[in-house]
Amino acid sequence: MTKAELGLFKLHVGIGWVAEDANGNPTDCDVSVFMVDANGKIPGDEFFVFYHNLTSSDGSAVHQGDNTIGEGDDEEIKINISKVDNSVIEMLFIITIYDADKNGQDFSMVHNLFIRILNDGKQKELCRYNLVSSFVGCDSVEIGRAYRSGDNWEFGDIETGYSG
Repeated sequence: MTKAELGLFKLHVGIGWVAEDANGNPTDCDVSVFMVDANGKIPGDEFFVFYHNLTSSDGSAVHQGDNTIGEGDDEEIKINISKVDNSVIEMLFIITIYDADKNGQDFSMVHNLFIRILNDGKQKELCRYNLVSSFVGCDSVEIGRAYRSGDNWEFGDIETGYSG
């Protein structure tokens, strides 16, 4: 991302979906960011950014809050890559269905799931990935990652579903 867009520091990460169960009830999806170190671990709880911890301790990642209904980007995270703690080498973006077990919901009920990265200053879309798998039986999906590559940041798409 940073190689293609000189002077890029502020990212807008937008995640969107259409979700309802077989009865037409809304499916509440939530987005989280796991900021991990070289050992694949979160350096501390404050590097897990989600609707109950909106800002990472280094101030680099700011979740824009839980959105139960929306259009376009259903949930958004602003990231200032110049502020990311040096120990963090990767940011994993995960979407989870809130109370999936209780409500009998899974990702087969979520459609048009996407993640996109924009240059926040210019509102220019740098990349977009539309997921194609249905993830039957899964209550969370790892949808993408931003990672350090030397002095630059790259984005990689991921389609990995998890249950429980």
